Amino acid sequence: MNLLLNALPVLVVCAFIEGVWLQRQHPNGYDWKESLASLGIALGQPLFNVLSRGLALGVFSWVWEYRLFTIPLDTLWGIALLLVGMEFAYYWEHRAAHTVRWFWASHRVHHSPNHMMLANAYRLGWTANISGTFVFFVPLVLLGFQPLAVATMFAVNLLYQFWLHTELVPRLGWFDRVFNSPSNHRVHHASNPDYLDCNFGGVTLLFDHVFGTYLPETAPCHYGLTTPQ
Repeated sequence: MNLLLNALPVLVVCAFIEGVWLQRQHPNGYDWKESLASLGIALGQPLFNVLSRGLALGVFSWVWEYRLFTIPLDTLWGIALLLVGMEFAYYWEHRAAHTVRWFWASHRVHHSPNHMMLANAYRLGWTANISGTFVFFVPLVLLGFQPLAVATMFAVNLLYQFWLHTELVPRLGWFDRVFNSPSNHRVHHASNPDYLDCNFGGVTLLFDHVFGTYLPETAPCHYGLTTPQ
């Protein structure tokens, strides 16, 4: 979370540049109020996490004491295993966040904007730790990945996803089939009935292909919740 917090100023500047560019293209091309709302949510999250992240850290530390192995991360194979393990855990956490109402109650905040913009990336719900989404990553610690390494890889995964929240980047051909991309993530955020509950991967879409939840962008996307608030 410190990594994400330290990166926030850079992310905000990038979101501002996107807003200025879109505003120059069209007088109503950017929703500044929605962008500011996302910033407000981002600034409030660290304050809330001070109270809630102890729960996740406590569980991770306890599980670490009973780990099955100790996987070294000073080797390429160890890092590769963590990358794949994180993608697998993130896929199921993200899928549950959309299909289980208990988890969706926190995640829906991220999907509430009615426009696709970079600022959406840091509009994250405050109650994820309290709702227990961290349990999806506990198996990584049990297998032998150090808790701090798991948390850091999760933060890197989220940072990668920042650039996905835009309509300025077109489809990218073969890249869209392998990695998460702006095109794939537009589909994920779309409220079109045909696009619901798909493209859950973080950096790659490997497990979307494996479990049949991959959908390419074939029609214009409409954003926001299916039942607007």
